Amino acid sequence: MNNPIVLDIQNLTKTYQGKPEPAVDNISFQVMQGEIFGLLGPNGAGKTTTISVLCSLLKPTSGKILIAGLDLDLHLRLIKSKIGVVGKEIALYEKITAYKNLKYFGRIYDLDKKKLEKNIDYYLNTLGLNSYKNQQIRRFSGGMKRRINLIAGVLHNPSILFLDEPTVGVDVQTRNVIREFLVDLKKEGTTIVYTSHLMDDAQKLCDRVCIIDQGKIIASGSPMELINLHSDCNELEEVFLKLTGRNLRDT
Repeated sequence: MNNPIVLDIQNLTKTYQGKPEPAVDNISFQVMQGEIFGLLGPNGAGKTTTISVLCSLLKPTSGKILIAGLDLDLHLRLIKSKIGVVGKEIALYEKITAYKNLKYFGRIYDLDKKKLEKNIDYYLNTLGLNSYKNQQIRRFSGGMKRRINLIAGVLHNPSILFLDEPTVGVDVQTRNVIREFLVDLKKEGTTIVYTSHLMDDAQKLCDRVCIIDQGKIIASGSPMELINLHSDCNELEEVFLKLTGRNLRDT
């Protein structure tokens, strides 16, 4: 890809206090403007830690992070205006309505009132939630909460979107709607970095992926490049299992 580099990770390491081994161990990678980039790995591989560091939710132990050409250490305030973050955990207020949730999060981004209302209406319609906007979140299904959670992270139209397991625990229909939504965001120029356990999603969505295990990058490239590199594999999931093993990672 000849697009500009919007995310440049150099020798990133994160070690948690009291842990002998780093959760993320001297990894480097680049993400290009307008691509969907997947961080894939088993439980405990370092995916969520990496995303959390890139979003400034965790401070790295060492390394350098450039986002849109800006050093994360030096330009955090400006970078925050350019990024959107959707975590694995649902970050919504259960006892207020979907619309009020979105207005609250929109005000955090300091959006103009008319612009905010326009964006809320647009995204509610796009993700099939407009008729439920005045219901309390606690009455929503898991898939509906996922979609509202996603909307909360894109209200300010970020140029870079970080997603941690955006389709975890949802049905096939919701997964399909979310995937189509992400493809549309990409067409509009949004760069998307996301983690997933779902190799089918990654194979269909991602321009490139990194597979990480035990905090290290063990493979990177487009899904088809990785499949072609391993002639005994027909799907990205087979490549993933070949590289990371079939042992359970429940802890």
